[in-house]
Amino acid sequence: MYTVGVRDFIMIAHSLPGEVFGPAQQLHGATYTVSAELSREELNDSGIILDLAVLRRELRAVLAELDYHNLDEHRAFQGKRSTTELIARYVHRELGRRLSIHSGATLTITLDESPVAWARYAAPLPAGAPDSVRG
Repeated sequence: MYTVGVRDFIMIAHSLPGEVFGPAQQLHGATYTVSAELSREELNDSGIILDLAVLRRELRAVLAELDYHNLDEHRAFQGKRSTTELIARYVHRELGRRLSIHSGATLTITLDESPVAWARYAAPLPAGAPDSVRG
């Protein structure tokens, strides 16, 4: 299996209602390192999974919608908790919509909360054209 990946980061504000979240119930800031990885058994005709510059650019475009925002007010999280797991799934779905790649690719999104804690969401991408971006 071949895997390529890129990283970026976001700074957000949010609150997590519910006793299980302790002090995180209050509005607080968080900085996440966000990793996006594409895995595929076969390479395309160019000998790659996807151009890394494309993956990096599209990840930044998705993260720009979250960066320096209060997720309690973001359309995707209104009335919902913005846990690290759910943010990872949101980034996966939004980035997956922007990338178009041969079938058989799996996109994995990892959000690192700290050097010792992270959450990850991985799922296959729908089939599409190789090395392209959806407009």
